[in-house]
Amino acid sequence: MSEINSQQIVNTAVTLVERYIEGKRNFSRANLVNADLQSVDLKGSDFSYADLSEANLNGANLRGCDLSFANLSQANLQDADLRGAMLFSADLRQANLKGAKLEKADCDRNTHFPQDFDPAQVGLQIKEG
Repeated sequence: MSEINSQQIVNTAVTLVERYIEGKRNFSRANLVNADLQSVDLKGSDFSYADLSEANLNGANLRGCDLSFANLSQANLQDADLRGAMLFSADLRQANLKGAKLEKADCDRNTHFPQDFDPAQVGLQIKEG
């Protein structure tokens, strides 16, 4: 069987969920601007370099996800589970992080958070590169 289908472009919430159910976890560089992923279970997925700006991830399970270099600006991450996620150089400016679980998630000095957000207060670990 050819590998052509393994890297199909994921650019809708429906396609993403279908691929996840099929066992796919590599969604690197996916374009999911404004996607409605409320309460979706996506734990363990690779969203590095993905564009999730303005996405609704309210209550989503993103445990252990790689969100390095992802654009999450203006995303709704309220009550999302981001425990153990990698947020290196991620853009979370103007994201709603109210109630988000961030314990043991990793970030670095290049991770951009909303104004007045204290990463240490929510259990984020800032790694020195």
